[in-house]
Amino acid sequence: MELKDLFISKVRIKLLETFFSEPTEIYHVRELVRRTNEEINAVRRELAHMEASGMVKKEPRANRLYYWFRKDYLFFDELCSLIAKTTGLGRELLKNRAKLGKISFVMFSGKFVKRIPRKEEDIDILIIGNVVLPEVAALVHQEQSKRSEEINYTVMTDEEFDLRKRRRDPFLEGILQSSRIMIIGEEEDLVRL
Repeated sequence: MELKDLFISKVRIKLLETFFSEPTEIYHVRELVRRTNEEINAVRRELAHMEASGMVKKEPRANRLYYWFRKDYLFFDELCSLIAKTTGLGRELLKNRAKLGKISFVMFSGKFVKRIPRKEEDIDILIIGNVVLPEVAALVHQEQSKRSEEINYTVMTDEEFDLRKRRRDPFLEGILQSSRIMIIGEEEDLVRL
């Protein structure tokens, strides 16, 4: 499934992907044109629609207009989840799922998806199942190169995960109590004791 299956406007899809690739950034109109590789009038028109629906805010600064995606937008978290699954590492994990082994769950932390700085010990990604580690490591390494930052991920077998969950392992409890976006698997099954 792709975002184009849900949204008709390819310009809006590209704008959403741009805004959510760096949710804390503020973008000048010309930068959005460059990143989306679309005509300036199409970008301006779509930004006007997005502003009218409450998705983005704009601010004039020194003869320029800057836009950012509103974190208080009603569907912000849902869009984060959609974009995490249809772009970047989420898309690659789903696309290459057969090569990665028998994966039960893949969970991205909310901080990882929203690009919020994390503590050194925080986990960005939790992968559970019988995993082909070199394949996963290659995909994670690709994403690290794009982001220019290290991705902290943990892989567990189903048995190890179930044992640690039953024993209320503090490390695992910390991961399960934080915000998350499920890429593979159901959240209810992940947290069920």
